[in-house]
Amino acid sequence: MPALKPTDYYATVVWLGSVADSGADLTSRALDEMPLSFAGYEGEFHAGLTRPSCSRVIQQYPRYTDIKNARQLSIVSQEELEQIAANMGVDTLTPDLIGASVMLNGIPDWSHVPPASRLVADGGPGLVIDMENRPCHLPAPFIDAQNPGLGKNFKASAKGRRGVTASVEQIGTLKVGMRLRLHIPDQPIWSELT
Repeated sequence: MPALKPTDYYATVVWLGSVADSGADLTSRALDEMPLSFAGYEGEFHAGLTRPSCSRVIQQYPRYTDIKNARQLSIVSQEELEQIAANMGVDTLTPDLIGASVMLNGIPDWSHVPPASRLVADGGPGLVIDMENRPCHLPAPFIDAQNPGLGKNFKASAKGRRGVTASVEQIGTLKVGMRLRLHIPDQPIWSELT
């Protein structure tokens, strides 16, 4: 019995980008296509089969512990960025200002798709959703450069809308305009959460 079920939801890739060094500059540079290996996109700061643990998993591992990299890509939704922009009081919020790797549209409530879901294109690539990407204060100065004084509003405005992190399950090349089908785990919600 298959463990994942295809849905009738499709996402279209509307933007691709890469962060070369998030310590120096969090913003992404736009790409037309993104060749993916099992380590992610070679030009991306977050690429690699492993990564040092960070504050997001501090309750599981001491900081800088070498762990499997489930954060190769940061995937945001165009619809949710529009909601964040409205909440912040800015006309637009572009994905490059928040260090996104991929912006797509077409899937409602994108930031809350179930962990372990897949985005799959015919013939590849295939991506595994890790979990919701929690917003932080780091994009604030880059947002301020285009919207003076409003960057501080990002973290609160992006709560529940910052997208997800993902890793590569099947190699292939992501391209602007590509359609990806959402597949979700075929299992009920854990009884202890209700």
